[in-house]
Amino acid sequence: MTKTKKEKGAVEAEEAAGGNEKSYQELIANINPIAQPLATRKLSKKLYKCVKKAAKLKQIRRGVKEVQKFINKGEKGIVVLAGDTLPIDVYCHLPVMCEDRSLPYAYIPSKVDLGSSAGSKRPTCVILIKPHQEYQEAYDECLEEVSGLPKPL
Repeated sequence: MTKTKKEKGAVEAEEAAGGNEKSYQELIANINPIAQPLATRKLSKKLYKCVKKAAKLKQIRRGVKEVQKFINKGEKGIVVLAGDTLPIDVYCHLPVMCEDRSLPYAYIPSKVDLGSSAGSKRPTCVILIKPHQEYQEAYDECLEEVSGLPKPL
């Protein structure tokens, strides 16, 4: 009984030290064929930070249904999609909706990281970041870089 407790403690310590975290290259290996434009490692980190700041102020929309509803209502922001979501049919219509309404969007490699940056234990496949005064500088920086990404054909 005490042995299993020690083993659990060792595993938790390893995970806390970052032993379970995958590198950017490993995450890219699992993305969908439609994941274009894919954010760079640097831009992904900026987007995660922006999502984290927005989540603290309740300025995000999380999940396909909620994001789709607010895109249709005309809400503005940056749409962040997870590139490793399967099946693709779940969210393949969202980039088209974003292009129709000229909303910037980008794919990041991991839905688990996207969910955790939003303050959730569940993986999230799509998030809409709304602009706000508190994190305007970070938002503008992300907006500029996401808009500069090459659009798919």
